[in-house]
Amino acid sequence: MKGRISTQMLTRMALLIALAIIAERVLSIRIPLGGTEGFRLGFGSLPIVFSGIFMGPLAGGLVGAIADLAGYFINPFGPYMPHFTLTSTLRGVIPGLVILLASRGRREVGVFPLFLAVVAMFVIVNILILPYFQEILFGLLRVVVVPTKIVEAAINIPVYTVILFTLGKVMERVFVSGYDKNVLRLSGRLW
Repeated sequence: MKGRISTQMLTRMALLIALAIIAERVLSIRIPLGGTEGFRLGFGSLPIVFSGIFMGPLAGGLVGAIADLAGYFINPFGPYMPHFTLTSTLRGVIPGLVILLASRGRREVGVFPLFLAVVAMFVIVNILILPYFQEILFGLLRVVVVPTKIVEAAINIPVYTVILFTLGKVMERVFVSGYDKNVLRLSGRLW
């Protein structure tokens, strides 16, 4: 991005923010655990992860933070807690950083770095940080919450990887006319 956010990137970020709000607040199935959300089925963080991977960690963090804040004001679930805005921000930053480190300056990556980015996000945010926040805020023991988060991650990691790879390939075909050399390309190679 070189320190600038273009109008085209701002438009894409706004679209991804809207998709994240809809997927998170409307289309997700929430299963309660101990009076609070313990398990969530849905693709609410997919647009955030997508923005982090394909537009960079800064864009991913902005999409995550704005989607959480705007989603809260549109459809709140209890009082506002900045802890969850932080986790939403990290859902965009972590995959973007993993791809940035894995690409080593190239703008073409294989399937494995994409898989690593998704795994890193789920392990750091959903398995480590989120249960900690649920414990300090709601009193839910991590011993109870972490196993459900592991099952959730085991289901979502391969699904997210396939969807992100497919969307990346579609994005290459759709934006082929004005293809920028700074845009991430996915190769069919493993690495």
